[in-house]
Amino acid sequence: MDIQRANEIYNSKQIISVKLDGDPVWIEKVDMDNGMATVQLGSNPLNTKTVSVNQLVEEK
Repeated sequence: MDIQRANEIYNSKQIISVKLDGDPVWIEKVDMDNGMATVQLGSNPLNTKTVSVNQLVEEK
């Protein structure tokens, strides 16, 4: 995924399925300058990870 699409998903009012390594995640923050995104893994809001947006896959 590119940084622009990650930001669009983050700002969308719709629920858009995104996966990291095959597991569903929620985008919590997008760092446009560095091409990174902080994502929530699973249902625990404290379980977050910052990854390159290139690692994220939008489910169509």
